[in-house]
Amino acid sequence: MVAADVRVSVDGAVGTITLHRSAKRNAVTYDMWVALGEAARLLAHDPAVRVVVLRGEGDHFCAGADITELLAQRPAGTPSFMDVNMAAEHALATLPKPTIAVVQGDCIGGGAALAIDCDLRLAVTGARFGITPAKLGIVYPSASLERAVHLLGPAAKRLLYTGDLIDADEALRIGLVDELLDAATVEARLDALCATLAERSLLTQAGTKEMVAAVLAHGSVPAELAASWAREVAAAPDPAEGVAAFVERRPARFTWSGRTTE
Repeated sequence: MVAADVRVSVDGAVGTITLHRSAKRNAVTYDMWVALGEAARLLAHDPAVRVVVLRGEGDHFCAGADITELLAQRPAGTPSFMDVNMAAEHALATLPKPTIAVVQGDCIGGGAALAIDCDLRLAVTGARFGITPAKLGIVYPSASLERAVHLLGPAAKRLLYTGDLIDADEALRIGLVDELLDAATVEARLDALCATLAERSLLTQAGTKEMVAAVLAHGSVPAELAASWAREVAAAPDPAEGVAAFVERRPARFTWSGRTTE
């Protein structure tokens, strides 16, 4: 447990972050944003964890940031609500392991941003999605907007301009959701997906994640970044194990758990 309203658990290779404020549809407070960032960093550095799941307790994923705290005055020199919000999102979006959001019920505002921060999104039938700054008279944070546009392309404009909620079928159609499942099957699918991801090479996943982010940001992979991952591959045990497993027709046992070269 990182904080009362943000809980962390580890089961084998899977780390789970749970928003635990169901009475408020898991709306994220200042302290929860801080705890979310801490949780993401904790699991990023746990060598046993190979996949991270983000979910909400109860009937909803997350109804967004707690608006009652958004404009609250804070002591001089302390981070603002937006500062801790953005720090938490950055920690989740750049976590160097596959991340999966499991979305049920409302996934709105900051909740939609958290889901978009993850690599994959499984949604339960009946879920609702919305990106709602236009209902508050604010401009969406640039980093969150960039991630939404990278995922959704031009479809992000409609959600941002209107603040309208869309259903899970529409979310699947526009690419906001990767898979749409009913409540009876989502846990089994999550377990199967986590098992697959945990069996694969984290070296491949981490390098791919960082380079895809570079392509989205700059249009290509910078030569220095490509060279750094080439050095990492040369020093890592996973390539030899992968080839040996292929030749021997057995499952690979990949052991790379984090960067060892610069």
